[in-house]
Amino acid sequence: MDHVDGTPLRIVLANPRGFCAGVERAIDIVERALAKYGPPVYVRHEIVHNKRVVEDLRAKGAIFVEELSEIPAGAVTVFSAHGVSEAVEDEARGRALPVLDATCPLVSKVHKEGQRYADRGLEVILIGHEGHPEVEGTRGRIAGGVHLVSSVDDVATVAVRDPSKVAYVTQTTLSVDDTRAIIEALNLRFPGIIGPDVRDICYATQNRQVAVRELARQVDVLLVVGARNSSNSNRLKEIGAELGIPSYLINDARELDPSWLSNAATVGLSAGASAPEALVQEVIDALRMLGPIEVANLAGVDENVKFRLPAELVDAAE
Repeated sequence: MDHVDGTPLRIVLANPRGFCAGVERAIDIVERALAKYGPPVYVRHEIVHNKRVVEDLRAKGAIFVEELSEIPAGAVTVFSAHGVSEAVEDEARGRALPVLDATCPLVSKVHKEGQRYADRGLEVILIGHEGHPEVEGTRGRIAGGVHLVSSVDDVATVAVRDPSKVAYVTQTTLSVDDTRAIIEALNLRFPGIIGPDVRDICYATQNRQVAVRELARQVDVLLVVGARNSSNSNRLKEIGAELGIPSYLINDARELDPSWLSNAATVGLSAGASAPEALVQEVIDALRMLGPIEVANLAGVDENVKFRLPAELVDAAE
């Protein structure tokens, strides 16, 4: 990274990057619940896919569990931003747990779309990744279950009762391009299939992908701050790689390898929708330790989406 002519390394920041409105709302719900009810507050599953966020909330008194059975009777319970199945909701109701639902409203919208299709007697195909908590939740919200497809190849193997009665919904955090190809394959196989427009992929996923695509045209190396299990962060890294740019997904500054930058004059930096801005700034600080830098911001969409909080938390202390 030592530039022979002494020119600083140029760092270009993607815009938008980092937290989306659904993630901000989910974190806000946990923090306000802690302020209003006092610790501990139990959260089923990581509230969002980011270790720093989880550790910060844990330090404030949140306890993260995988199953409701780990939550004591009567304890304040939060469902994560990814959403939960009806079975989980029923279990919480059966145990009379006081629940605050931090499911992202855009995920809830997918649940409702899927339910509407099922109510019309259609079999529902879900475009998404096996094992992702959002997929588990959506699967458990649609009567009769769903057929999961993760790739164009999967489309050929879907077995439905009546090819003329099929609909699809999508995981919100997928790549628009991946989804478009799968939707085209579904339309070829099931000419009568109905589903939401590709625009229904979450606005934040879409905006971050557009920004990274633009960023990749201007940089030699792309760094994406985000968790390994964050679907949208992985997509950002993949977009850079597909455009021929060496691209790396890092949890935080400690994972930065200076050798990645040895021939780079310009580095692009973005962050997944659940990565706090503090982590981005720490990466910039780490780059500064390696030599002179100059930081520029890529022009991009100004996001001003805000989602409403649950009524019982609106007055809770900030």
